[in-house]
Amino acid sequence: MKLGIVTDSTSDLPAYLVEEHNIQVVPTILVLEGKEYLDGIGITREEFYNRLPSLRTPPTTAAPSIGDFTTPYETLLSQGCDHIISIHAASQLTTIINVAHEAAKEFPDKVTCIDSGSLSLGLGFQVLAAAEESELGLQSALNAIESTRKRLQVSAALDTMEYLKRSGRVPGAVAALGGLLSIKPMIELIDGEVKAIGAVRTTKQADESILNYLLGLGDLERLAILHTNAEQRAKQLLNELMNRARKSIPRDILFVNVTAVIGTHLGPNGLGFAAIKK
Repeated sequence: MKLGIVTDSTSDLPAYLVEEHNIQVVPTILVLEGKEYLDGIGITREEFYNRLPSLRTPPTTAAPSIGDFTTPYETLLSQGCDHIISIHAASQLTTIINVAHEAAKEFPDKVTCIDSGSLSLGLGFQVLAAAEESELGLQSALNAIESTRKRLQVSAALDTMEYLKRSGRVPGAVAALGGLLSIKPMIELIDGEVKAIGAVRTTKQADESILNYLLGLGDLERLAILHTNAEQRAKQLLNELMNRARKSIPRDILFVNVTAVIGTHLGPNGLGFAAIKK
């Protein structure tokens, strides 16, 4: 059985991995000062984050259309794929998976849609796991996704609560961290839910907390250092991890400035990681 893999742009997969595994990536939509952008096209991530604090109208995001999914499904099937795995961002945070389900109805028994329960490389690593097992058939790929998800940890330190509050995606546990926007909330994403794991007052404390979470995970199979236009902080985190890690860490660590569609709800200068434990 030849499998095709489809995901959306919130997976944050680097272009070289997308090309290597022939993954079809459906772009989500960013609405910035009344203008629509396909995610990653027309504005760079750096430009977006630099503009974000001064925008008078908060940016918004939207899911792709049904047609945006039927096109890659048709493409893969025309290339000889017998079945397609379409794996997407957490349903609790976006309607993307719902649109994919609707599109899949046009291809009965040909498309399996999966809710990753995650975002960024928390989703991306599940996509990679499926792609790497695709030659072994549908069940092997599905098993690889499930195994990856069970061993997944996605955590972050945000620079402010402002954007998360504004997004309307703040669960009570995160809001309960405090009313002051100056705190730096520590959060994790588990099965599509944003959960509070603490709060600190300074950037230095946030960096140390993220490092300690990473060091506490043990041996890692995959790792991505994630940031929202905080490249220097992210590089420092990686350097400290390399110096202090006593466990096995992956040789190929991804280093990702998170897509604007996610960053809209997180704000600039955030730092985090997506890790798969061995």
